[in-house]
Amino acid sequence: MPEQFQNQQLALATAQTPLALLSTLNERGRSAFAQASMPNRKTEAWKYTSLHTLLTGDFASQAKSADFDMNAIRTLVTIPNIDADRLVLVNGQLSIELSDEAALNRIVRFADANADQKDQIAQYLGQTLNDKSGHVFNQLNNAAINDGYFVLVNRNVQADTLLQISHITTQQQSAFTLNERLLVVLEQGASANIIEHFGSTNETQNSFTNTVTEIVIGDNARLTHYRLQLMQEDALHIGSTHIDLQRDANYNGFYLGLGTRLTRNDVVVNHNIGGSHCEMAGIYVPQNQQLIDFHTCIEHKAAHCTSNEVFRGIMNHKSKAVFNGRIHIHPDAQKTLAELSNKNLLLTNTAEIYTKPELEIYADDVKCAHGATVAQLDEKASFYLQSRGISAKDAEIMLSFGFINELLSATTHEGVGEWLYPILSERFGRSPELANALAGEHA
Repeated sequence: MPEQFQNQQLALATAQTPLALLSTLNERGRSAFAQASMPNRKTEAWKYTSLHTLLTGDFASQAKSADFDMNAIRTLVTIPNIDADRLVLVNGQLSIELSDEAALNRIVRFADANADQKDQIAQYLGQTLNDKSGHVFNQLNNAAINDGYFVLVNRNVQADTLLQISHITTQQQSAFTLNERLLVVLEQGASANIIEHFGSTNETQNSFTNTVTEIVIGDNARLTHYRLQLMQEDALHIGSTHIDLQRDANYNGFYLGLGTRLTRNDVVVNHNIGGSHCEMAGIYVPQNQQLIDFHTCIEHKAAHCTSNEVFRGIMNHKSKAVFNGRIHIHPDAQKTLAELSNKNLLLTNTAEIYTKPELEIYADDVKCAHGATVAQLDEKASFYLQSRGISAKDAEIMLSFGFINELLSATTHEGVGEWLYPILSERFGRSPELANALAGEHA
């Protein structure tokens, strides 16, 4: 079964028209992927995340451009009250009609890169990935990509306007595979704000998307990064985000996962030189029989770096979530300050959460803390709200929002939180009226 999946994916990768810029990366990825062993329940990093749905599926087709409802997708990618330059990819294909001209000027497609841009892409592409990690889906992405997108913010440029990159999948006649790659580089003193949005249309579909985002933040540069996974339930999604921080760099990341039949997100942050800071927050809210898995790793390789990571999850019905947060303090990372918190709320007796916060410390002059909690809704709080005329369902929703509101309120751009409130309220199964009221309180 794993061999069948690997052979299928390798056949898809080799059937593509190669891009000269990516030929070396493709060749290295195909060799590594062909020799790799697919994860199973005995693989520690995948112990609670079954790949059965993926390995037994027939994802033998490439994603193709197709006819789609332009207005429906425009509604899907529009974030009210947000000024953003938007680039839209539908089944991996650039939609000029749905993209803004400003975004097209800020983002370079690998295939359209000029000579200087090709040199820059070659310099940075693949450099943030740790080949020793053995992440088989990173190897698959290296093997299979035939294009990608490059964002460069030049030295000391303050790119204040949000850059939104929306990846939308739509129904096709057969199950399909989509590999996507984004490379973001901020040079010294630069700043930027980026939204990665993954969505899909409402019709039933059977898709497997495998995405890798590489981010390099230069000396004294700052990035605010949102990664919003809002895909339809039948989709399968595996994504990796790798961030390299240079001297005094600052990364502020916000992650949201609604969950699908299979969702796996790996986030790796590398503190390479002293003085850098990472602020990371995340929310996951699976329902029905969905599975969502967040694996994060913050590598403190240099002294005088700080990180603060907070993830919260709400599991409903028979859903399952996995959170594995690791902070790795290397021997040279003295004077490190690092904290990790994971809190979880189970709305039913059949929901599951597997949480594993980790500290691995090899330096003796550091201050680190980590913790995790798992609980159910407070019955007394629910009774109090119901005694004031609030229904049991609305009380559950209000308490659930109270659990994650701190993270939503802390989003750097208010419009992002306002946009997510109705989406989350619908996820909790309630009326738009309550969603609008909650959004109004947030504003």
